[in-house]
Amino acid sequence: MLACALFAQETPAFRSDVSLVHVEAEVTDGIRTLNGFHKEDFVVKDNGAPQSILYFSQDEEPLDLILLFDVSGSMKTSVERVAESAHTALAELRSGDRVAVMVFSGRSRLAAPFNERLDQVENTVNDVVMSKFGGSTHLLAAVDDAAEYFLSQPGEHRRRAVLVLTDDYGQRSRRASTVVHRLWEADASLSGLIIRSGADVAINTTTKVMSPALLLLSEGMGGVAEQTGGDTLKADQPGDAFREMMQRIRRRYSLYYAMPPAKPGQARQVKVGLTVEARGRAPNARVRARKGYVTPIEPKR
Repeated sequence: MLACALFAQETPAFRSDVSLVHVEAEVTDGIRTLNGFHKEDFVVKDNGAPQSILYFSQDEEPLDLILLFDVSGSMKTSVERVAESAHTALAELRSGDRVAVMVFSGRSRLAAPFNERLDQVENTVNDVVMSKFGGSTHLLAAVDDAAEYFLSQPGEHRRRAVLVLTDDYGQRSRRASTVVHRLWEADASLSGLIIRSGADVAINTTTKVMSPALLLLSEGMGGVAEQTGGDTLKADQPGDAFREMMQRIRRRYSLYYAMPPAKPGQARQVKVGLTVEARGRAPNARVRARKGYVTPIEPKR
């Protein structure tokens, strides 16, 4: 959510007396991302009430992205494959975007804070390959920590996203509903890149049978991602998939509407769809967008 009011034709003129709700949306046919939509093509409801879209853009606003790397024992080869493609994937970003890098296994840590120098980010990703790999996989706890890192940052007018790179196996570490609420508070989406080899699948499947505590993380992560407007992508070719996911995150539509009166800290439901006319032009289209948000305790300046 942002505190702002009047908008020029192209660029919003921010003011501190009116709060806006920010919703990112992606339109797909179930496989491919669809482009070419305009403000008039979208319908937004807040707790069931239709809202007027005050500002609309695609691929314009600066992005803050957290790359969250799984460094549990089974991930070293996968991270090496991702690091090899980091230069190409990061090239999908644009001037003014910032990237932070976090790593996790049983615990998470910040490997590098937000940085606009993408060459330095690439170096950090390469350094992750040299990390100590091992331990358990507490993915949802790490996502929660990433949301907390966003909440510790100044309330600037920037888009926010977390991209997790994982093999998708681990232990229960947070309630999915708790993580969704935290990401809604942080105004951030979650996406996941699932990277596995055949050996990983065989080893982890055997381990799951022997250890009922092991969880297929997409059952939790995928649900969290959906609630925040993100998605998960299985990566047979990690390099191509890393770049594709960066494209998806960078090119989402941004919609803004005036926040209805509500108590601070209240969770509210959001539904984004296409108009009848837009669905007529693209009958197989469906919208992926956040399902809700939390009203700020204090207005963001």
